[in-house]
Amino acid sequence: MKESMSLLANTQPEARPEIFWTLDNSWVLTKRSLKHIIRNIDQLLSTFLMPVMFLLLFRYVFGGAINTGDTSYVNFLVAGILVQTAAFGANTTTFSVLVDLQRGIVDRFRALPMASSALLAAHVIADLVRNTISALIMLVASFLVGFRPTADLSEWLLVLGLLLLFTLAISWVSAILGMVVKSLEAAQWSGFMVLMPLTFASSAFVPTASMPTVLRVFAENQPVTHVIEAMRAWMVGTPIGNSGWLALFWCTGIIVIAMPVATWIFRSRTSDPRPG
Repeated sequence: MKESMSLLANTQPEARPEIFWTLDNSWVLTKRSLKHIIRNIDQLLSTFLMPVMFLLLFRYVFGGAINTGDTSYVNFLVAGILVQTAAFGANTTTFSVLVDLQRGIVDRFRALPMASSALLAAHVIADLVRNTISALIMLVASFLVGFRPTADLSEWLLVLGLLLLFTLAISWVSAILGMVVKSLEAAQWSGFMVLMPLTFASSAFVPTASMPTVLRVFAENQPVTHVIEAMRAWMVGTPIGNSGWLALFWCTGIIVIAMPVATWIFRSRTSDPRPG
């Protein structure tokens, strides 16, 4: 009896604050998600090559027909491609969450003493890592095709910080989509239905002044345009206006709303009675 009690005590989780176990569980599952990224060559190629293809397409096919004033088109374009890369890359979170739900992975995890919110956090963090690598590859390619920024170190840090914040915001929205849709096909089109209007009806590829009035009003006041305008101003010195503060407001607001909503939907779908 004494030996049994001793064995039971040794298998009990160590008494630590709940936040410690939530972070520990998230880190373990993040490593799982990162291994999936490395082993999925098709996903790697699409994630890293697609932004470069968009860069080459707009730089050499459409760029000569677009007037961007005193700023060269390639300098105008790079901020938009970086934000588009983060937005479309976050769509991978939708697929990952949906696959885990459909293949019963979540049910297996529920049998373990782990925080239910750790799985969503792991997918979002892995998405952040993948998009950071994509952005670095895209920046290297942009230098090769003539991008010449004027940013100093502090401005580059602002660009990086805002890009990571935007990626976090869009990844939590993508996690919600992954729990709402019912199939991989729906996950694909729902992501494009959300992201296409936000990225193309913005100042990513053309100045908003050339758009019809209704479209221009939408483009100039939606969050993606403010993120692009702020990053463009820090990188190549274009006027920033209020875009810096508005970009921070939009990204923070989306995270504050989307994170608890995603966690609530996840708990509702998995009927997990445990806290966390």
